[in-house]
Amino acid sequence: MSGPPTTEVYRIDWVPGTDTLHGLCHCGAERSGQDPVEMWEWMLAHPVGHGAEPR
Repeated sequence: MSGPPTTEVYRIDWVPGTDTLHGLCHCGAERSGQDPVEMWEWMLAHPVGHGAEPR
């Protein structure tokens, strides 16, 4: 069973040749890091912390 359609897109990409992940939230906030759990926690906590981290 699924809910209503959403336009929110959460994206975390691996930066080739590095151990770095780059996250892009549906609000446009971006963050880079190496811990996938930390990246998803940041993204799913929207909007907490968005805008406070440098790109």
